Amino acid sequence: MQYLIGALLAFIVSAPIFFFCGTAYRKRVAEKEIGSAEEQAKKIVEDAAREAEAKKKESLIEAKEEILRSKNEADREIKERRNEVSRLERRITQKEETLDRKTEALERKDEQLTKKLQENDLLREQIEEVLRQHTATLERLSGITAEQAKDELISRMESEVKHELAQRLDEMETQFKEEADDRARNILSLAIQRCAADHVAETTISVVPLPNDEMKGRIIGREGRNIRTFETLTGMELIIDDTPEAITISGFDPIRREIARIALEKLISDGRIHPSRIEEMVEKARREVDAVIKQAGERATFEVGIHGLNNELVKLLGRLKFRTSYGQNMLKHSTEVAYLAGVIANELGVDATLAKRAGLLHDIGKAMTQEVDGSHVEIGVDIARKYRENKDVIHAIEAHHNDVEPRTIVAVIVQAADAISAARPGARREDLENYIKRLQKLEEISCSFEGVEKAFAIQAGREIRIMVKPETVTDEGMKLIARDIAHKIESELEYPGQIKINLIRESRAVDYAK
Repeated sequence: MQYLIGALLAFIVSAPIFFFCGTAYRKRVAEKEIGSAEEQAKKIVEDAAREAEAKKKESLIEAKEEILRSKNEADREIKERRNEVSRLERRITQKEETLDRKTEALERKDEQLTKKLQENDLLREQIEEVLRQHTATLERLSGITAEQAKDELISRMESEVKHELAQRLDEMETQFKEEADDRARNILSLAIQRCAADHVAETTISVVPLPNDEMKGRIIGREGRNIRTFETLTGMELIIDDTPEAITISGFDPIRREIARIALEKLISDGRIHPSRIEEMVEKARREVDAVIKQAGERATFEVGIHGLNNELVKLLGRLKFRTSYGQNMLKHSTEVAYLAGVIANELGVDATLAKRAGLLHDIGKAMTQEVDGSHVEIGVDIARKYRENKDVIHAIEAHHNDVEPRTIVAVIVQAADAISAARPGARREDLENYIKRLQKLEEISCSFEGVEKAFAIQAGREIRIMVKPETVTDEGMKLIARDIAHKIESELEYPGQIKINLIRESRAVDYAK
């Protein structure tokens, strides 16, 4: 214990001594380190200053070198620019010299040209004076003025031009006719040969035979009541005259006339004739005629090979069975036109079915002309549009009498087929008055041209023979006159087929030997 206490006391006494001694030692060490650090820091500052000074000198040197290099480049560029400017100045100087030389040359040429123009003006005046003298001499020698000579020259030139034009027209017309006529002749002859249609002449009356003349009184009835009833129901007129064993039915409506004929035949066959029986028989006859009309239309479409027609169009087509034009049955005519149009279309490589359809329907308006106002062309177009026919068919109907200009080949084919069917010998009759008027108009048109002496319509109006004055019309001029007459006839007349224009120029000399 004593030792422990003594150690503790010794530690307590010696601890401060050791503390103060350690502190003094650490102080000396720290002062020594501080001094060393100051010296090192001073050294670092000096080294940094020396390094900064060296870098400054290097930067100055580099800057001076860069300035020197830029200066050298600028000097070189300035030198090149000066050289370029000098070169341009030399070129400009050369061009100015060249322009000066050219200007001088142009001035010399201008002077020479002005001099030549003056010489030309003088020479022109001299030439004009000589021409005036020559013209005066020629006028004195020839006895005509220059204007008269000019007019004569123009007249001769016109005559020569007309002569050459007529020759050229003759050559072209001959060439075209040789090519076109043969082709057209072959096509039309083939079409006509392949289509043989019957032609039945219809009239506005129907004659019904009677078993005996006593039947006339029964048909008339007491106080004429039977005949009045019959005429009222049918719209026809019964002509009972002195003709033995026959009664005539007269009227312009062919369908009503057919109904009246059938009804009258039934009444005569039955023998019971009174108003109620007449009414019954007229109704039966009407139904029979309606059935006949429908069958006729269906047969026509079947024969031609046209399908898909509207039922109403078929019925209207059948009505043409009882319609005539110039004595030609319209249903026969329509089917014939359809045949012809189909043949021509086949030969030309056109749609034959469309051509036949247009040909079959081209006169469909004639089925309604007695019930609707207007021409058969206008009515036919309205009917075709109503039943939504093909636009080419409508146009063919509209153009088949040149009411409008034909725009399609089908319309032209239908025109040709219609003309062929109408112009077939015996196909149509023409009343005498219209026939004579047409012949007179032909001669009148022909005689209206200068140089025509006489004109004669021959061959039933198929040819017009014209005598021209030989002293007025030349051989070449005849072709021009013939062409003009043909154009005027085409524009002013309506006629079937074609009309031949035949001009004759004849000179005669007569003398007598004594």
